[in-house]
Amino acid sequence: MHQIDDDRADAWFHALSDRTRRDILRRVLVTEESVSSLARNYSMSLTAVQKHVGVLERAGLITRRRTGRETLTRGDAGAVRSAAQLLTELEAVWRERIARLDDLLDAEAGPAPAPPSPAKD
Repeated sequence: MHQIDDDRADAWFHALSDRTRRDILRRVLVTEESVSSLARNYSMSLTAVQKHVGVLERAGLITRRRTGRETLTRGDAGAVRSAAQLLTELEAVWRERIARLDDLLDAEAGPAPAPPSPAKD
């Protein structure tokens, strides 16, 4: 199993726990956008959007760069793939545990009873 730093995983899931941040990430994975352009999509202040962008950046899910007076944001597809890989690995662990539980329950129940024979006239 691929080991991912727990602090990084915590930051990913914290960042992705908010619907606005998930929407911002979706947008900047498609195209690089300025923070002011992003802010026009939400009924909140520019400062609030900047804070959301900051959380995503600290989690490593987006990058920011200055171009003149604008701050442009871009999604980091590699980080998103790493987060998805972590979820896939966790799913595999749980599927294995469920399969073992199913095996234990089947073993305790014993063989299934034979179906009834058809009645003869």
